[in-house]
Amino acid sequence: MRGRRLAEATTANQPVFLIPFFPLKTRQKLPDYATERLGTARAGPPHRNVTEPEQTRRLQTAEHHQSRRKCGGNARGVWPRMRLGAVARTTRMAAEEMRRASASTAVAAAATAEVPAAPAQAGSRWARVWPSALRWIPTSTDRIIASEKRLLSIVKTGYVQEHVNIGSAPPGSKVRWFRSASDEPRFINTVTFDGKENAPTLVMVHGYAASQGFFFRNFDALASRFRVIAIDQLGWGASSRPDFTCKSTEETEAWFIDSFEEWRKAKNLSNFILLGHSFGGYVAAKYALKHPEHIQHLVLVGPAGFSSETEHSSEWLTKFRATWKGMLLNHLWESNFTPQRVIRGLGPWGPGLVQRYTSARFGTRSTGELLTDQESTLLTDYIYHTLAAKASGELCLKYIFSFGAFARKPLLQCASDWKVPTTFIYGLEDWMNYQGAQQARKDMKVPCEIIRVPQSGHYVFIDNPSGFHSAVLYACRNLLSPNGEEGFTFPDGLISA
Repeated sequence: MRGRRLAEATTANQPVFLIPFFPLKTRQKLPDYATERLGTARAGPPHRNVTEPEQTRRLQTAEHHQSRRKCGGNARGVWPRMRLGAVARTTRMAAEEMRRASASTAVAAAATAEVPAAPAQAGSRWARVWPSALRWIPTSTDRIIASEKRLLSIVKTGYVQEHVNIGSAPPGSKVRWFRSASDEPRFINTVTFDGKENAPTLVMVHGYAASQGFFFRNFDALASRFRVIAIDQLGWGASSRPDFTCKSTEETEAWFIDSFEEWRKAKNLSNFILLGHSFGGYVAAKYALKHPEHIQHLVLVGPAGFSSETEHSSEWLTKFRATWKGMLLNHLWESNFTPQRVIRGLGPWGPGLVQRYTSARFGTRSTGELLTDQESTLLTDYIYHTLAAKASGELCLKYIFSFGAFARKPLLQCASDWKVPTTFIYGLEDWMNYQGAQQARKDMKVPCEIIRVPQSGHYVFIDNPSGFHSAVLYACRNLLSPNGEEGFTFPDGLISA
């Protein structure tokens, strides 16, 4: 019977599902009514008319299995055949559903055949299959790009967004920074704004837990004087997010420096102004130390990494580390537990946490110009999608900094090797200490300026955009006006340190 029904299913071009069952671990004799039900179940649906020879065969089969149990056999083959009628009906229904799904898929594929696909990330196959409403972490690469476009809709200057292919391993690199479970090429998300011909090129690099969209309040003003290019560093924003395999400070620095150099080669850039904020300032400074020939001027905005813990001992930090809270936080830091893991762990509640942070940092606790409702909504959405995506570049934290954001290889130790004119820009209430820049300036052999912008904190370019723009224009005055025809003077309201 089983073979005959399998043959019927095969002939009808229906999928055959073999459902495993655990063996029946009993040796008790079945009652007569059970034997009758056994025969009926094996024969098929109850409404089917059963001929006398067929009824005799099924009774003989039932007696055969009963005799096996008396002799110590098992009922391994009984229960699968009991369900065969139900399986046959199930396969017919499944086949019909599969045919319907195939037809729907074909229609959808024809409708989207001419739509170019976005570069796929590892694991994007599941993102396409699993409904977005049911995902624990409601984000994807496509959503990052979409949120970026919505945020940049505020900007009036035209721009071009592209994914710059940076290939595979750069020659001579200390770490294969592209290494991942996938062999797909790596790319850097790049936004280039329309600007004047022959204007100096300004490349902007974001900080930790940020992306290039954080400069949304500055693109219009800066694009009027520069050719502005903003990027997402490797492992951040809408750039590729390879598996982070670095195990030392040297490898981690190479991850960012070498990938940026490959991006520069792909864009065929040289003689440009490099601006970096916070951790991006650290990367920009390290890059300028390694490749000074490409940089005309270095602008470091609230840069991290100029002092080490030993050089900047803090009595408060020492006492805090001795408490149980301090020991716990230090342990989490050394375990590479990043803030982004909290957002991912909250799943669908993550956007709410980000919204509260944005409202507080750039709203109630802002030291400068408040965000509008539109800016706050769009920035919150953008921040969430960039932070909740796959962990990659964020895992650099413990290798670059020790607990308290002190550099493991401070830039202060490299000040004597500086070869590029540099301007430091700090918010007046920036938690990054500008005194580290003052100490570095003493050892530098190139021009160096320190500018402090009032009514602003660490995100000086969001808190006080006009003051930030004035500081950047003054820092680059020799490139904007080589002959001094514009007569740049130190901007009113800013503070020279």
